[in-house]
Amino acid sequence: MISLRKAGERGHFNHGWLDTWHTFSFAGYYDPEQMGFASLRVINEDRVAPGRGFAPHSHRDMEIITYILEGALEHKDSLGNGSVIRPGDVQRMSAGTGVTHSEYNPSKTEPVHLLQIWIAPDKTGVPPGYEQKHYTEQERQARLCLIASPDGRDNSVTIHQNARIYAALLGANDTLSHTFAPGRQGYVHVARGALNVNGHPLSAGDGAKLTAEPELRFSHTREVEVLLFDLI
Repeated sequence: MISLRKAGERGHFNHGWLDTWHTFSFAGYYDPEQMGFASLRVINEDRVAPGRGFAPHSHRDMEIITYILEGALEHKDSLGNGSVIRPGDVQRMSAGTGVTHSEYNPSKTEPVHLLQIWIAPDKTGVPPGYEQKHYTEQERQARLCLIASPDGRDNSVTIHQNARIYAALLGANDTLSHTFAPGRQGYVHVARGALNVNGHPLSAGDGAKLTAEPELRFSHTREVEVLLFDLI
């Protein structure tokens, strides 16, 4: 079964410095039918104005993954980590017992466009942690590149959950498939471009929940960047 989540149906807030769309219930947006999917709790699509950002704030017991689409984002946290992440970078912060961080657009002229993803961990109270890796366009081109997993395989960042996240860049009319193990579910988020998911057309910002679908098929692609979540 496939359930579509269209881009325009998401929660939306424009705070001036932050234009944000929430796939699932988050902060001031609440929809009892959209509380997450399996262990996937948050997909926020954020655009942050030049020179603005999120002041220091705290998290606990959540796997937080940041995926940059355009621009740059500067990160600092209470663990002593500091970095600037750009397109192709994937940042993983395990909040665990507690961590405070800030996120800031260091550019004076260009906005930053990003996805912030939260995965509920399979255990609470773990020590907080941080990891960042880069995936080239070649690594993501016309293939599902594993960017997050529970065991860090294939150079993915390591998360405390039996979930896997893949990223792909697909050109015109590329095709791609993925087989789900028994009992697993899928979520697709289209970051930009357009494609068909098992025959259903999706465009930028759209998502699809896949339950009891043994195989996923991407087709009729049009210069698309897409994330696939393989979940229990």
